[in-house]
Amino acid sequence: MSRAWLVLLNLLLIAAIVGVAFFWQPQFAEPPLPGTHAARQGQDAAAFGPASPPVGGDFTLAGPAGPVSLHDFAGKLVLLQFGYTYCPDICPTSLALLSEALGRLVPVEAARVQALFVSVDPERDDAARLAEYTAFFHPAILGLTGEPQALAEIASRYGAVFSRQANAAGGYTIDHTALTYLIDGQGRLVASLPHATPVERLVAEIRRHLPPSSTKGVQHEP
Repeated sequence: MSRAWLVLLNLLLIAAIVGVAFFWQPQFAEPPLPGTHAARQGQDAAAFGPASPPVGGDFTLAGPAGPVSLHDFAGKLVLLQFGYTYCPDICPTSLALLSEALGRLVPVEAARVQALFVSVDPERDDAARLAEYTAFFHPAILGLTGEPQALAEIASRYGAVFSRQANAAGGYTIDHTALTYLIDGQGRLVASLPHATPVERLVAEIRRHLPPSSTKGVQHEP
């Protein structure tokens, strides 16, 4: 092949590459919601933090025996998680770890802790289903839910987000923040732990934030 032909082929190849680069406009997927299933919870909670620190605060939702408010647990350390019972992986993992952490507390400690699982899927998660679901993990975990607008408002105050996503089967999943929020005995948000926090750290954080009177003279189990 002559040198002229090689030069011509190179020019045509360069022109083709430039044309593809100019006309091709790939459609990228929307970025995942911070701290959610799509983000896979592989980073520390601080990396997903909102523009301003979450303020937390009191709320009232529907429980298995009627309305339940955060202030009902004044004097206790509240462990709060958002999720839903049809969650395929994140919620079962979070609740299993939380259950194991609760099981490592001695009775006097456990009596000063209340775990709340707030479903962001009220369409499918009624009180009966939530009660059955949470009891499967630990009898001390209380399932709550409410109207979508109330759930969105409460979640936003804790720096959480959730979004309904249609699936190929015609149903839906819910992409949601999967942090564990620690609320002290005065109703103040004092910490948030990332998904899949090891049990040892969960237990340490629980004991760190328990009211002093609840751990006085207690011998911790290993």
